[in-house]
Amino acid sequence: MKDIGIYVHIPFCKQKCNYCDFTSFCNKDDLIEEYIKALKNEIKERNNFDYNVKTIYIGGGTPSFIKPSYIKEILAEIEKNFNLSEDAEISMELNPGTTNKKNLDLYFKMGINRLSIGLQSSNDELLQMLGRIHKYKDFEDVIKKAKEVGFENINVDTMLGLPNQTIYDVEDTLNKLIAFDIQHISVYSLIVEPDTKLETMIEKKQVVLPDDEMERYMYWYAKRKLEDNGYWHYEISNFAKIGYKCKHNADCWNQGEYLGFGISGASYENGLRYINTSNIENYIRNIKNNESFKNIKIEEKQTKKMMMNEFMLLGLRKLNGVSIKSFEIKFNKNPLEVYSRQIEKLLQEDLIKVNDLTIRLSKKGLDLANIVWKEFV
Repeated sequence: MKDIGIYVHIPFCKQKCNYCDFTSFCNKDDLIEEYIKALKNEIKERNNFDYNVKTIYIGGGTPSFIKPSYIKEILAEIEKNFNLSEDAEISMELNPGTTNKKNLDLYFKMGINRLSIGLQSSNDELLQMLGRIHKYKDFEDVIKKAKEVGFENINVDTMLGLPNQTIYDVEDTLNKLIAFDIQHISVYSLIVEPDTKLETMIEKKQVVLPDDEMERYMYWYAKRKLEDNGYWHYEISNFAKIGYKCKHNADCWNQGEYLGFGISGASYENGLRYINTSNIENYIRNIKNNESFKNIKIEEKQTKKMMMNEFMLLGLRKLNGVSIKSFEIKFNKNPLEVYSRQIEKLLQEDLIKVNDLTIRLSKKGLDLANIVWKEFV
């Protein structure tokens, strides 16, 4: 039986954030019921009891925006059509402005055992600039209530490099999260995506981004602060208390396989990458008409060489680097031999360190991950 992860996309939001380019809608609430029906049908059509589901990740959009009963139905459909591991990690993204204690209690009782809460910053002015629908006080209330109903595995997303953000904002956010004894903290650098409201705001000089030097300083400050307070920096943007790394994401970075359900849901099976349509109306219609195959687009059929290259790329995201042993087990080859020329060049440039167990990035290499990757393709 093959271990696999499942991702479920819930594309509905109360309000679109100014920086967001994900497939999400804040004006199609009338499609929620039809979408959930279509989503459950997709899960049923793709059932496979040869798979052992180790992780489920419900993302969006804002999953906490829809009724908890819909989330329960989705989980029940997965359990009916796949082998769900007894110790499966079941994560759900949550916006502090779209939940309450009653709903949190329902999530916990239906089997969700990990929350991922989008805070971004403790500064209300920055939250307003980002188009977030909550204030910091809303986040505090949700954390307290989540703990009261029994959640013991909580991630909080934060962002660096925001317009008008200062190092003191970063310090305040991290200090508050550490005081709450949050198990997992993600620290993402802002990427200004094309055709977002934030891009327009920057172009019109309504807001100003910090310079590159300040953003790097914010990142290294956050890294030191969290490590000094017991957080393990296990991936470029992720910090966890021991035993609380995100298993779903970690499996993806280890080139594990996964199934994606819902619009824009991406899947990776047997070296094949494919993705669902991002058009919600087409997605629903095709499933209604028993033509769900029309929703799928094949993106890549990997050769063994492509899989090895990707394994190396994903390894560069992890602070533990690329495991030589894992590479040998998976590909029956030693990466030091396969990539001898590239490794020799990188060693000369002091971008990586090599020992008998791992190939790992040095601190300098973290800032140059994209340059390193070019050497492997």
